[in-house]
Amino acid sequence: MYIPTAFREDDMEKLVAFMRANSFATVVSIVNNIPVASHIPLVVTVENGVVKLSGHLAKANSQWKSFGLGETLAVFTGPHAYISPSLYEKKESVPTWNYIAVHAYGLSQVITLGDSPELMDKMIDEMIETYDSDYKSQWHDLSDNFREGMMNGIIAFEMTVTSLEGKYKLSQNRSHYDQSNVAHTLLQSTETNVQAIGKAMKQNLETDGESSK
Repeated sequence: MYIPTAFREDDMEKLVAFMRANSFATVVSIVNNIPVASHIPLVVTVENGVVKLSGHLAKANSQWKSFGLGETLAVFTGPHAYISPSLYEKKESVPTWNYIAVHAYGLSQVITLGDSPELMDKMIDEMIETYDSDYKSQWHDLSDNFREGMMNGIIAFEMTVTSLEGKYKLSQNRSHYDQSNVAHTLLQSTETNVQAIGKAMKQNLETDGESSK
């Protein structure tokens, strides 16, 4: 991901928090020299300072066959908003788009019920705990045949993240006046995405203000 210095974010705790808040990710890998992608929910964990992602694909989705053969990329995206040049103090400016995104690169290990029943159970339990904890007791009350049938229809995976890239494009390359004006304008929007970017810009300005004291 192209990240100018002004927009780079390296704080792992901040990036992990963002990934957890925006965990419906795009998982990209190479199959037969062609990039393929799946859009799936992931569970984000940190073990001894190492970020790990887990999830699953339908067994019929051949993308899982690429896991373990090369790097996997998981793309996490958040709010975004168009920024009009009319909001800048300098009239000779160009339009742009503000957004937040995190790219996680790593190696993925395939998990199947037949080969790793304990790891498959762990993945399913973590997924349920993350997205639908009230369903946990119902899941465990289902018949073994039904649960095994469901798990035999998927390929789970765990991805050990080797590189994290965070891009918080929030007009940091503009003057304080421009950033404040853009943030104020976005916060007045009725669109949730746009408001979220305005809020992120405001928080960034407040953080910069505190760090400069």
